[in-house]
Amino acid sequence: MEKIKVMLKNRYLTAGSSIVLLTIIAGCAATESPQLATPSPVAESSPPPIKPSAPLPVSAKSSETATNTKIQQYLNALTAQGFAKEDQGIWIQSGNTLLANYQGTVPLSAASITKVATSLVALQQFGPEHQFITLISTNGTIKNGVLKGDLVIEGSQDPLFVWEEAIALGNALNQKGIKRVTGSLIIVDKFYMNFELNPLQSGELLKQALNSQIWPSEAAAQYQTLPPNTPKPQIVIDGAVKVLPARPRAVPLVKHYSLPLAELIKKMNQYSNNLMADMLADTVGGAKTVAQKAAAATGVPPAEIQLVNGSGLSEDNRISPRAICALFMALERYLQPYSMTVADVLTVVGKDKGILSERPLPKLAVIKSGTLDNVSALGGALPTQKKQTVWFAIVNRGENVEVFRTQQELLLKSFLKDWGAVQASPPELTPNPARSRKVSRNEIVP
Repeated sequence: MEKIKVMLKNRYLTAGSSIVLLTIIAGCAATESPQLATPSPVAESSPPPIKPSAPLPVSAKSSETATNTKIQQYLNALTAQGFAKEDQGIWIQSGNTLLANYQGTVPLSAASITKVATSLVALQQFGPEHQFITLISTNGTIKNGVLKGDLVIEGSQDPLFVWEEAIALGNALNQKGIKRVTGSLIIVDKFYMNFELNPLQSGELLKQALNSQIWPSEAAAQYQTLPPNTPKPQIVIDGAVKVLPARPRAVPLVKHYSLPLAELIKKMNQYSNNLMADMLADTVGGAKTVAQKAAAATGVPPAEIQLVNGSGLSEDNRISPRAICALFMALERYLQPYSMTVADVLTVVGKDKGILSERPLPKLAVIKSGTLDNVSALGGALPTQKKQTVWFAIVNRGENVEVFRTQQELLLKSFLKDWGAVQASPPELTPNPARSRKVSRNEIVP
């Protein structure tokens, strides 16, 4: 979504991609020193997550008069422009106080806000420190720079294995003493590269990435984003790319560890990457599983979260405004024991790059947006002086999403005028600075 066309058009991450996601990967494996001798642990020790002791959403029966009046004015303005009131939904709460509610319990098309549900369930399933491991092994022997045998790649659904990761992997294999492979490049299990789900095509991309002499322009452009003097891998693979149902007997050479899951989710949400979201939803069992587990985690009725995919790339994905707020709050509660906040997995306006960079949204708000052809949704946490952190969800449907965006922005600004803007993020909306040091890496197996 945001925009759908951008993500699909740039499936292979060209240099001009508006999601250059993945040039942004500060700390990806390709930016590390080529010295890979002493690996760090896969995951740090973390306390077990705690489940909410009570449902997160408040009662829908009563709300603050002043805020509700403002919402009615907002809706009346949309109606005056020809938009149907029944296509709009709003839920705003601060702590246990409901501030405004219009169709708050009605499931509506929420577009990319679906990714918040996917984020929550993936974190519950794997934990913030989980890293997807891609195992590189061989059934042959290495002598004088030549691997006589096959190079085997066993994936584990890493959703962010891109050119930079492949370049770093190639350099690690060079360190291992491999410059040529006489056999084939064998792909096993769910190995994705550049968001390509077809294992054969992912393998072809990897084969190019491992040999800088045959890099396409996209790979060469991404190499330019890496630190100066980063080596260029030189691995010639004589054979073809093959896909096998199971890994043949082979000796491990290198293990590639993705960014920790929390950082993967942050990147996904910053750039509203549909393919990453669908990959993550697949790892936990699919859209229905995401919907069921998200409803259980938030305490909302299951009917308020209806999903057909993990990205929101369908108007059949429906989430009530109340459930949207509950998803954000469930994320907050889940992350607390890990000394993390929602700012560690979502966009902080004015601080994080991404699809929200061009929108005049309140600084320091932690926000996820969603856009389809006829849907514009916005939700998250708004820090204020008088109301502390205000959780909000605005879901609009109609033929002009640009009007909706403008009106959403004006509404939030009007709230800040009433409640007061903050000059610094409150603790509950401040990211953990230690997360910025998290990286993906390659471990050379002795």
